[in-house]
Amino acid sequence: MYTGLLHTHSFLRYLLLLLLALVIVRAFLGMTNKSPFGKADNLLGLSLFSVTHTQLLIGLILYFVSPFVIFSGATMKDATLRYWTTEHSVMMSLAVVLITMARITSKKMADDSSKHKRMFVFNALALVIILIAIAMSKRGFFSMPGASMM
Repeated sequence: MYTGLLHTHSFLRYLLLLLLALVIVRAFLGMTNKSPFGKADNLLGLSLFSVTHTQLLIGLILYFVSPFVIFSGATMKDATLRYWTTEHSVMMSLAVVLITMARITSKKMADDSSKHKRMFVFNALALVIILIAIAMSKRGFFSMPGASMM
């Protein structure tokens, strides 16, 4: 179960990053071109929201079954254990909150320019946090879980 969830979580990372990049680009173009916030913008935002929360759910399950999440005093002294036990989960949770806030608050806005701006700013911040967290894992951006982690 652990290996399957880990590979699914790792694969969904690419889908999430692709959707996140598309949402950011569309929001930026919508902001600069003053275009309406259309169905495609809404659908991309909803897709990003859904994939993000699926990723969160799988990540939460992994958090409690992972051999790299250890609750002990020694965890903070070991960089790998500390990363998987605290740093990864905190940073990714923050990114999920930003993506969620972008979606929920932009839906309530009436002005299309404000919607695009909200989607751009919050999702761009989430992307920066996610990329930093991936870099901190020291596994490489394009790696899949393998022998180096297990």
